[in-house]
Amino acid sequence: MMDMSLYAAFLVAAFALCVTPGPDMMFIVATGGRGGPSAGVTAAVGVACAMFVHTVAAALGLSALFLTLPTLYHVLRWAGAAYLLYLAVKAFRGGSTPVEADASTDAGRRRAFWRGAVTNLLNPKVILFNVSFLPQFVNPELGRVREQFLVLGATITVMGLLVDGSIGLLSGRLATLLRRSRRVARWLDLFSGTVFAGLAVRLAASPK
Repeated sequence: MMDMSLYAAFLVAAFALCVTPGPDMMFIVATGGRGGPSAGVTAAVGVACAMFVHTVAAALGLSALFLTLPTLYHVLRWAGAAYLLYLAVKAFRGGSTPVEADASTDAGRRRAFWRGAVTNLLNPKVILFNVSFLPQFVNPELGRVREQFLVLGATITVMGLLVDGSIGLLSGRLATLLRRSRRVARWLDLFSGTVFAGLAVRLAASPK
């Protein structure tokens, strides 16, 4: 079903993309820094699940709508920016309260998961990435194009989860140690808020 030479090239390209710092990785670092290792890893799981949803949409041809409906792209872009600004405000207002304890609860983990998932789902650039990147490694002559899309999407999702999950775990553990100081805890909240705000501005200012 897969062209193995194309798949090997895909593995190399996907690994390079996964280890290169980007918006998702920065979001996970900020989440782990504010909520501890549990929040960082759970946010990575949320991002990974959203990535696979994007893959399914690309396989079904739904992502191509953004190429023909620019308004839909901009609506999603502004919604994503607004959500990131909301998270930035919450982080800035967090004060020096140690939130890692809250993130270790079921409710805290669910919150981290959905924040990671929603942030990724509301980023139209991820959708356009799937439309432009994955087809390069699909061989239509082998048939089952949709299944090839899903295999590629599942591969990069698992790869991304391993990398981002490790980053979230490490950033969360480091933050847990640093949060013993109330001053450092406040700095971590400000850092997280700045990252969220920067990602919001980046998403809102970026053209199609």
